[in-house]
Amino acid sequence: MPKLPHGTVTLVFTDVEGSTQLLQRLGDHYAHILDDHRRLFRDAVEARSGVVVDQRGDEFFVVFPDARAAADAVVAAQRAFAEHDWPSGADLRVRMGLHTGEPNVRDGTYFGLDVHRAARICQAGSGGQILLSARTREQLEAGHAVEDLGDHQLPGIDQPERLYQLNATGLPTRFPPLSTARRGFRGVRVVLADDSVLLREGIARLLEDAGFEIVAQSGTADDLLRHVGMHKPDVALIDIRMPPTQTDEGLRAAQQIRERWPETGVLVLSQYVEPAYAMELLGENAEGVGYLLKDRVSDVDEFAAAVRRVAEGGSALDPAVVSQLVGRRRRDDPLEGLTPREREVLELMAEGRSNQAIAERLVITLRAVEKHVTSIFGKLRLSATSEDHRRVLAVLTYLRS
Repeated sequence: MPKLPHGTVTLVFTDVEGSTQLLQRLGDHYAHILDDHRRLFRDAVEARSGVVVDQRGDEFFVVFPDARAAADAVVAAQRAFAEHDWPSGADLRVRMGLHTGEPNVRDGTYFGLDVHRAARICQAGSGGQILLSARTREQLEAGHAVEDLGDHQLPGIDQPERLYQLNATGLPTRFPPLSTARRGFRGVRVVLADDSVLLREGIARLLEDAGFEIVAQSGTADDLLRHVGMHKPDVALIDIRMPPTQTDEGLRAAQQIRERWPETGVLVLSQYVEPAYAMELLGENAEGVGYLLKDRVSDVDEFAAAVRRVAEGGSALDPAVVSQLVGRRRRDDPLEGLTPREREVLELMAEGRSNQAIAERLVITLRAVEKHVTSIFGKLRLSATSEDHRRVLAVLTYLRS
């Protein structure tokens, strides 16, 4: 693990604009494009004493002990990208954001508002553009060509930020307006925990664009618990594997949240299907609980719907997890009396889908779904309490059978 500089540092976030479209257009060739992009950027960073803190896909998070070195590095990288002989159709454009501050250093990474500010500055720009915060601008020499872009309200940041564009000879200087508008509607408050800064910031931006309010971010389980206790969010979004052992710290934190703050929903993310963890999380109650694979984040609408569902007291279980749990049937199966269609309906209920969503998925009428649900309750001998409570009991019966 590289030694990270402390004190006042300049944080740099970068990502490739339109990377999903590039991947779809180039197919397997995109991997070679990505390799060249990483090599060119690392060469520019390491030649100027920069340190790579995190790298994921086409994104980088790097740090420099000096703002001038950071500016020189990103300009060198943009020139290298512009001069590189890319294959036909590989129009690679990288946006970059720089902010100078005093972030906290712990467990091999940085924490604090300065990190979020740098990430938001990057996300506000366009491919090929280099954006600076006012703090970074102040530390640059007169030789750097800087254009004042005015004050902007960055998502998740309370106070407006004065942003500047770093220009250099031979590089583009005209770009679309900055993307800093607050979209959607606010109301569901989220605490987000993952030890990967890039993944955490990416999820935060997706959720903010969907209308959620990210009230805090954490990189460790202990910090997560502190933020949940402080902010009392509607939902905590948690990576199962977190420092220091990278085993089940996130799961343990999720269980503590359910015990200490039952009004806060918990949605855990996992790289792999781990049915035992899912059942341990569910315990005796599936209300306000979710378990999703990280791959589901790429479907933004489905992911946002799952987060909102858990925040409102519902459940959201990954279809892959449900499939594995259902595959472990015991002999005295209480579901033996269900018809194949009722089993399909119950499986979709286990994923947390509403009756309307089930009807759309199975291409049947809403009335037909309601009849199937009523039949399921009767065959599982679930007494006539509230509809939502019986759905939860039916799902638990289904998963534990």
